[in-house]
Amino acid sequence: MDLGGTWRAAVADEDLRRTWLDTDDDHDWDPVTVPGHWRSDRGFERSDGPLLYRTRFEHQGPTHHDERWWLRFDGLFYQGDVWLDGSYVGDTEGYFVPHTFEVTEALAARTEHTLGVEVTCNPPGDLTAKRNITGSFQHASYLDPAWNPGGIWRPVQLERTGPVRIRHARVLCRDASERLATVAFRVVLDAAVACEVSLRSTVGGVDHVVQRRLAAGENQVEWTVGIDDPALWWPHALGDQPLHEVIVAVTPVDEATGLPIGGVSHRITRRIGLREVHLNAWVLHVNGERLFLKGANLGPTDMRLAEARPSALVRDVELAKAANLDLIRLHAHISRPELYDAADEAGMLIWQDFPLHRGYARSIRKQAQRQAREAVDLLAHHPSVAIWCAHDEPLTLERDLSTAPDEGVSPARYVLAQELPSWNRTILDRSVKRAIEKADGSRPVIAHSGVLPHPPQLDGTDSHLSFGWNHGDERDLAGFARAVPRMVRFVSEFGAQSVPTSARFASPERWPDLDWEALADTHGMQRGVFDRRVPAVDHPSFEAWQQATQEYQADLITHHVLTLRRLKYRPTGGFAQFLLADGHPAISGSVLDHERTPKLAYHALAEACRPVVVVADRLPAELVGGETLALDVHVVSDLRRPVEQLEVTARLAWEGGEQRWRFGGAVAADTCVRVGTLQVEVPDEPGPVTLHLELTGQGVPGGTVTRTDRSRIVLA
Repeated sequence: MDLGGTWRAAVADEDLRRTWLDTDDDHDWDPVTVPGHWRSDRGFERSDGPLLYRTRFEHQGPTHHDERWWLRFDGLFYQGDVWLDGSYVGDTEGYFVPHTFEVTEALAARTEHTLGVEVTCNPPGDLTAKRNITGSFQHASYLDPAWNPGGIWRPVQLERTGPVRIRHARVLCRDASERLATVAFRVVLDAAVACEVSLRSTVGGVDHVVQRRLAAGENQVEWTVGIDDPALWWPHALGDQPLHEVIVAVTPVDEATGLPIGGVSHRITRRIGLREVHLNAWVLHVNGERLFLKGANLGPTDMRLAEARPSALVRDVELAKAANLDLIRLHAHISRPELYDAADEAGMLIWQDFPLHRGYARSIRKQAQRQAREAVDLLAHHPSVAIWCAHDEPLTLERDLSTAPDEGVSPARYVLAQELPSWNRTILDRSVKRAIEKADGSRPVIAHSGVLPHPPQLDGTDSHLSFGWNHGDERDLAGFARAVPRMVRFVSEFGAQSVPTSARFASPERWPDLDWEALADTHGMQRGVFDRRVPAVDHPSFEAWQQATQEYQADLITHHVLTLRRLKYRPTGGFAQFLLADGHPAISGSVLDHERTPKLAYHALAEACRPVVVVADRLPAELVGGETLALDVHVVSDLRRPVEQLEVTARLAWEGGEQRWRFGGAVAADTCVRVGTLQVEVPDEPGPVTLHLELTGQGVPGGTVTRTDRSRIVLA
């Protein structure tokens, strides 16, 4: 029985808390939508709660002595206290965690019922010591920092079972090969009385039955099922995506005869793909095949995630795949089921962040461990989920969200925050990592993302780099990689902001007198960085500035991607550009705006991520007339087959002439190979100079590949 729809709600205060359960009079309360976020409803647009929710429903109650009824909340931002007919039922914490309460006796006592929930989602007072495990929803530069996601945001239902309920279920593919796949099951059963039960699981055409004696209350049962000659699930770059329905059913049986008593008590279904993943030296292997990961970060599809259309969640996966990406990193949040289902079907891998971002209070550790186990129960059956990450950027540095991530923080303080032990990085992250590893030993688990090498983890972790945006020049990446190769083993954040095509929220007609403060405070614009990189004052119109920001972003992303792809497996295992798409109107690092209109950088990202590309060393920002330099040219192929009869042509052009080169040959499967060197003699002719590269050949997906690099010649 679905209990969603229009409920009634009021902002909680002490007087109302004393009376709201004792009266049926809520006519002066405001309507509120369930599932939903309260700020989307009239009367609560600016409220931070807590809110008292009420609804009435009719239910006849149990019709059989073995029948049990349960009240289920699939998701509530962030904490809730639940009452039914004036009696306290229980509490919830964790926005993505389903909570279930038995209400059999309450439903049997009467026909008309009143369900009440006090919902609390306090805004973080101190961003370095947050208490809500809500990740990016309450702390992200690309979402409105004033937004409060509070509300009953997922369905509320009454469910009927027999005397035994499957309270928790964890299903995961522990290992898989062409000969055998092993699926591990763990269920927690809630039995009304001590009894004997049969547990039947079905997966991949294999039925498996175990019989257990249960005590009254909670019982944990674990088992494994082997599947011979399995049809393996692959990322879309490597193969097909066969999926299998999983059914787990519990049935009370006669202890003496083993015959069923009263039929199936409870049944659950999941969908699984059979595959095995390992992360070795930051290179992911799927079913034994290594894969260079081309990815992007994705925040919530919509800041109001409850209101996102299922098709919008599916479309984000489709847009990532259309950009030739293999990986989506779900940045500091857990999304809705539709996104994971779409990723399973599309062969899109997921790097799943646990919703921790920046600093948290010491009081959350046990709650974080519990929710980490719940995250495994919720997502472990999805073959697309390949990597877990416990905490994104576990730093406790306060900053203004309108600035660059560490603008205003002294370099010494930033380095100390990374190097010295801290409670978040040293205690919290290890605790969450251990909880995930214990619950799911089938996937790699990263303790924290974006942390510099530090004692005792001297080899560091994945890197967040910002050449050409927060610091330095985008050309600096190649030299940095040569100097500190461990810092480019996996670059999980890089990019630049740009003004989106769908920019009505910026009121462009007011140019140049835009509301710069609102663009920074509400829409995430890092104005100080723009003033250095693409100053608005240099452009005569909003459209010219908008175009310039998108061109700058596209150029930076192109060269970062190509530089990292040229380091394929030596030492780089992949990357994740920051950010794929916006969840609200924003000036951010996204390549798709909040209406999913592509920026120039989306097309640039797709082009740079083609299966076969050609890349040369970057031209210096300035070439000195008369000098000579050597530029290596590489071809990178992600294909699982050789590419024959390739031809690379290069042309360096300036106003008064040009130089040309041509190389030919074949490229092996899944490799990066140097095909030649351009010996450049820079002419004594000041002015712009352009390097054009072109790759042609049989079997190159998408046809001819082109690249362009630009510089200027100056006189010595």
